Amino acid sequence: MAAATVNKSAHEFDKGNLDSMLTRRFFFAPAFEIYGGVAGLYDYGPTGSALQANVLNEWRRHYIIEEDMLELDTTIMTLSEVLKTSGHVEKFADWMVKDSKNGEIYRADHLVEAVLEARLKGDKEARGIKLDEVVEEDDKKKKKKKVKSTAVKLEDSEVAEYESILAQIDNYTGPQLGELVRKFNITNPTTGNELTEPVEFNLMFESNIGPTGHIKGFLRPETAQGHFVNFARLLEFNNGKVPFASAQIGRSFRNEIAPRQGLLRVREFTMAEIEHYVDPLDKRHARFNEVKDVVLTLLAKDIQVQGRTDTVQMTVGDAVGQGIVDNETLGYFLGRTQLFLTKIGIDPKRLRCRQHMANEMAHYAADCWDFEIQSSYGWIECVGCADRSAYDLTVHSVRTKQPLRVQQRLETPRVVEKLDVQFDAKAFGMKFKKDAATIRNTITGLDEERLQCLKDELDKAGVSGVKCADGKVYEVTPDLVKINPITVTEHMRDFTPNVIEPSFGIGRILYSLLEHSYWAREQDKARGVLSFPVNVAPIKVLIVSISNDPKLTEIVYELTRKLRKLGIASRVDDSSVSIGKKYARNDELGTPFGITVDFATVQNGTVTIRERDTTSQYIGKIDDVLSTVDELVKGNVDWAGAAGKLEVYSGVQDVAE
Repeated sequence: MAAATVNKSAHEFDKGNLDSMLTRRFFFAPAFEIYGGVAGLYDYGPTGSALQANVLNEWRRHYIIEEDMLELDTTIMTLSEVLKTSGHVEKFADWMVKDSKNGEIYRADHLVEAVLEARLKGDKEARGIKLDEVVEEDDKKKKKKKVKSTAVKLEDSEVAEYESILAQIDNYTGPQLGELVRKFNITNPTTGNELTEPVEFNLMFESNIGPTGHIKGFLRPETAQGHFVNFARLLEFNNGKVPFASAQIGRSFRNEIAPRQGLLRVREFTMAEIEHYVDPLDKRHARFNEVKDVVLTLLAKDIQVQGRTDTVQMTVGDAVGQGIVDNETLGYFLGRTQLFLTKIGIDPKRLRCRQHMANEMAHYAADCWDFEIQSSYGWIECVGCADRSAYDLTVHSVRTKQPLRVQQRLETPRVVEKLDVQFDAKAFGMKFKKDAATIRNTITGLDEERLQCLKDELDKAGVSGVKCADGKVYEVTPDLVKINPITVTEHMRDFTPNVIEPSFGIGRILYSLLEHSYWAREQDKARGVLSFPVNVAPIKVLIVSISNDPKLTEIVYELTRKLRKLGIASRVDDSSVSIGKKYARNDELGTPFGITVDFATVQNGTVTIRERDTTSQYIGKIDDVLSTVDELVKGNVDWAGAAGKLEVYSGVQDVAE
């Protein structure tokens, strides 16, 4: 039988059809739905859970196993002192605005972005440009409403200004967002009421530990701090050597201001994070050559600051060589992440790396790139790859007085110039009192580069600010602190490693994968298909029978037993609908293969196997088909390679039913 022609672009993407199918097939649903639900909380159904598990299995293989990483599973509940030290209590916040009359809350940057985009859409409508229907989801009510766009033609200068603002929307501070709200007369899109000035809202869920509540804590907003507080043990486990990496998959929590957009903005989610510890003087990567030719789509910060969104195609090697990406190790993980996302089914044409601009850079980061995936919601950050420098280990070491550092014995002693720090103990203590020890430990914990900056400021300005783990900045002067170069002979090198961190938002990746995998049969727009790669498909094989005859039922049972023994997830559809309907229903689940048992199976021991996208079929002996399925699932052969063991199915049965 000739393979059907696959035309995945016969119909325009229909988000309504996809959402309906995902709900009907229970990929995910609002949590506590029968109680009215809670915005930003979701439950995964059987297929969604399996899809997530398979993506995480691929992630574990791609990173933890292939990179020989040290896996952790740290506690979700985090002491408030840990997050104060890391800067999250002070810095982990978004800007929100309120309706001045009814108190309705919006995230400021998202509201400005949505209003300006709607106005640009209205401009295009006024110019006669055809637009796709735009919908906004109300997660709690599970309804959709059309976003109103006024079809008004803007001046060319206004269009350019809007586009410039949108290109750098992540770079604005709270006061700057407030200025934009006033300048463009942005109001509550529902009521038209005026909005308050933006205020910061900390996104962490606070909690108490223990029955008396005297131990303060938070639900972790990321898994990273669990790595850093265990660094000394990890280093010992790795025989005191760097570079090495730790990895963790786990839940994190963020109290989003106004969660919308389904799985893309939620309050509880799964993260997969890596902390790669590297010598600050040598950020090369031993396996860099393996990814240097991987091509990335880059959106650099300089382009965004100019109000543009032009991207360039560039290899990882060229990006690092030209200094666009800061170092080899950061570039290595950008390349590896590109390979991972495309391996699980993300369309590389709808994938880009966007560099963080100055104002949006995390407080700890020296350089950061986001992998953004394009969906019906626009470009969404799904993976962040950051060079966190030595910030985390330094502040935790200062706060706890624990040496989170690496010591390396030098084969040959070396004479080096170092900066020596001397304090006027009496004057220092009188000026800073109870904070003196914290400030002194912070200064002595600085690396050479930062210590040199402190010295330069003291020499030139006569004063310098020292930021401590409590988030405060203390001014020191040359009469309190003297920093001078000295010559010493080193037998050991002592340093705080830098950290390169790839951080994956699994829910966002899953939703993007669902959109990128969805299409409809050319002959019927309602016949949706999810073309998951075999490695992440929730169910690998559908088993169907043309009859409920006991002889066929027995064979079906034996097939499922053998597939289970091979570790292959299968599903039996023994309903009374037609074979075609059974296949169509499982195409919606993304099942890549289907095995059909018929009366020829009883006589000849043969079954047919169908491929999801092409609907083409092969026929062969049961054991040969199962062996082929095993090879397909393991990725050892593709569908075309299956022809080596099986024959093309003509559609003619060898015996009468």
